[in-house]
Amino acid sequence: MTITVNDYYQPGWRDDVHNCPACEWKGNSRQMEMELHDEQTEYSCPQCEFPVLVVQHPDLAQVQAAAAAGNEEAQQQLAILAMAPRD
Repeated sequence: MTITVNDYYQPGWRDDVHNCPACEWKGNSRQMEMELHDEQTEYSCPQCEFPVLVVQHPDLAQVQAAAAAGNEEAQQQLAILAMAPRD
């Protein structure tokens, strides 16, 4: 079964060890094949390409809430957004 992470700022999802249900490979997201999409990122087993993990991208409100709660990554993302030119 593919695991879905709905809260991008949930601690640990990058380093948690996941088991591939198709071939029994074990590893974390950094060891998986990553495929970026508009709304989510899919992480697949490096042995059999089964989609092991799907991480939903945060919207602006989620980034702002995480930043306000002290999440350093969210704060950095807001700083990057602040530097973007506006039309």
